[in-house]
Amino acid sequence: MATITILYEDNHLLVVDKPAGMLSQKDHTGEDSVIEHAKAYLKEKYNKPGNVFCAPVHRLDRQVSGIIIMARTSKAAGRMHGQFYERSVEKYYVAVAHTAMGQGDDASHASDWIGLKQKLSRQHDTTLVVADSAPGDDAELAYRVIGRDGVFTFLLVKLITGKKHQIRAQLASIGMPIVGDIKYGSQMTLAGGAICLHACYVRFTHPTQKTEVRVLADIPARFFDCGDFSRDILSHV
Repeated sequence: MATITILYEDNHLLVVDKPAGMLSQKDHTGEDSVIEHAKAYLKEKYNKPGNVFCAPVHRLDRQVSGIIIMARTSKAAGRMHGQFYERSVEKYYVAVAHTAMGQGDDASHASDWIGLKQKLSRQHDTTLVVADSAPGDDAELAYRVIGRDGVFTFLLVKLITGKKHQIRAQLASIGMPIVGDIKYGSQMTLAGGAICLHACYVRFTHPTQKTEVRVLADIPARFFDCGDFSRDILSHV
């Protein structure tokens, strides 16, 4: 059974690495989520009776793996929600996408950051990129090409806004759907319904100590099944 990996822990925060296929929070299926695993871990480690407070301050799609920050106190939860609202939390993802038509093997070295600003609209649990004049929410990210061949492109993505399915929809809109993401145009399936999108790095201010916290999550093996890409992601942040 898949479980979470603890990446950072103190009296106020618990930061974990969520496996692909696990829910961030329980839904109508009733399946266990990151919260249940985190609470069970804290309850056992600290021999806590009764309920354990542990609240995620952001989410990842079920198909996505990587870093989730959880608050262990209500004060930490409020302050971390504030940082996300102010967009002061830096969030980086790695992705393997299908190489867009005509790009080929022309990126042996990392590219510069490329900004992508679009408008998104939600329709029936799908996020669509729509015209700037249409109703919707502004969405922004930036990406760098770390490696590319004629089939796959390895990307580092900096998420600036935090809309549902944002990275998945925006990359698909420029001809680079994420590997395994059938909903947004990939023709490949991966074990457990995973996609090649992973929240690999966060940087934020500790909610009580006011110090900088940086957390890195290892890149899963499924990414390197697609090609011999660089593992040295931090050098590109």
